[in-house]
Amino acid sequence: MGFPGTGAVANGGGSMPGFLGRKSRYVRMDDVLPQEQEGVEDSGGGGVRVRGVARRYVFFCSVFASLNHVLLGYDVGVMSGCIIFIQKDLHINEVQQEVLVGCLSFISLLGSLAAGRTSDAIGRKWTIGLAAAIFQVGAAVMTLASSFVVLMAGRLLAGVGIGFGLMVAPVYISEISPAALRGSLASFPEIFISLGILLGYVSNLAFAGLPDHINWRVMLAAGILPSISIAFVLTVIPESPRWLVMQGRTSDARAVLLKVTETEEEAEERLGEIEQSARATAADKAVWRELMSPSPVVLRMLVAGLGVMFFQQATGIDALVYYSPTIFRDAGIASEGQLLAATVAVGLSKTVFIVIAIALVDNVGRKPLLYVSTIGITGCLATLAAALSLLARGMLPSGVAIALAILTVCGFVAFFSVGIGPVNMVFSSEIYPLRLRAQAVATGLAVNRLTSGAVAMSFLSICRAVSVAGAFTAFAAVSALSVVFVHMFVPETSGKSLEQIESLFVGDGGEVELCDGEHLVHKR
Repeated sequence: MGFPGTGAVANGGGSMPGFLGRKSRYVRMDDVLPQEQEGVEDSGGGGVRVRGVARRYVFFCSVFASLNHVLLGYDVGVMSGCIIFIQKDLHINEVQQEVLVGCLSFISLLGSLAAGRTSDAIGRKWTIGLAAAIFQVGAAVMTLASSFVVLMAGRLLAGVGIGFGLMVAPVYISEISPAALRGSLASFPEIFISLGILLGYVSNLAFAGLPDHINWRVMLAAGILPSISIAFVLTVIPESPRWLVMQGRTSDARAVLLKVTETEEEAEERLGEIEQSARATAADKAVWRELMSPSPVVLRMLVAGLGVMFFQQATGIDALVYYSPTIFRDAGIASEGQLLAATVAVGLSKTVFIVIAIALVDNVGRKPLLYVSTIGITGCLATLAAALSLLARGMLPSGVAIALAILTVCGFVAFFSVGIGPVNMVFSSEIYPLRLRAQAVATGLAVNRLTSGAVAMSFLSICRAVSVAGAFTAFAAVSALSVVFVHMFVPETSGKSLEQIESLFVGDGGEVELCDGEHLVHKR
């Protein structure tokens, strides 16, 4: 089931040759506006121009809304080192290790599902605050845990808070951002996850020298600090204008749009689009009922959105991040200090390349980055599997195996971070109509977290059954399937408003973006 126009869709301000997408025959009308408009700056995305003040305001709102994602990243990164010392202090077995690591993803999916309805009820802004509060309680319980049971209780609470934060921030950012900046800004949650992972790895390295009954507690306690800043965030960021319209608070929505758009005319235009989309929901069936028995158009959206969510985790990124010390140990690195130092290199690579992705996502487009990412991940996984297999058979020197392991693992996270990592949430938060957006994104995150949990909770058992090399061979095969999926089911959405993107999933094979007649013109 391919989508209409997925092979030839305008990429919203940038094009690349060959398989990265043929050059669009159309440009947005605001791409050809006169450059000398007073008080207007080019956003760099090739689309809507936003005044410097408005652009900075949207930028800082996106940064503040993304702070909760540091918590997830930190938890993932720090647990890779904590687990070594928790095992020594609380004497947990391998199964308990897998449960402790993998349960976060399963529990966070419950938080993601609950966040959809919660954010519709109390607003995107206050759901961000609720996420931070729940995580703080969970992190405090983990820090003070004296047994595996108490540690698990704190882990479950932290997972719920993380699930709330994962769902609401991308939705909030996509709903306040202009089309030309939305891809870059909606990538912020992923860069904050990467930053959190790096901070977690650094924390492991910094506190590893403390006694075993103290070091892992200090590592976990440090994760509370970012969530405290959310109290300040709630006094700064506005509510989502789309949520305000859904609540009948049109004047409040207009006030927010005046802060995030170029002119009053543009604010009124965006408000009109939002109101039209909201009115269309009045006679619709319940959201969950529509998601369970979708129309052909909504089904195409769900296949694309849920599929990208699934493949992001099915390629094994969380297994690699959580268990990178295990992978490096299998490659021949022996000391704990060297293992933790190698994981810092992984975190640094992930953070650097997510910054590159943010610079490219609106200029190059979503689909080209997905192509580069999925193909690169497949190559790195296949190389890592081959290197570990040859080392196990004595056909590869230990030094070469260690170098290849570090290179391919860093390459994996680099390709992940430049494409499917950030684009996953950008794409998923922009393809659904307003009436379905919060619940559909929550459903996608549930799929994402369920897949992540299944991978993280079973990785050690799979490695014991078929070896580490065998596990990464399977991940490489899944990654190869993701390349095919991107080609067949993912349309280009860069440079279009949220309301216009809906048209990409309507039609029977033509270049459906032509229906956006007000914003597309033929190139001369």
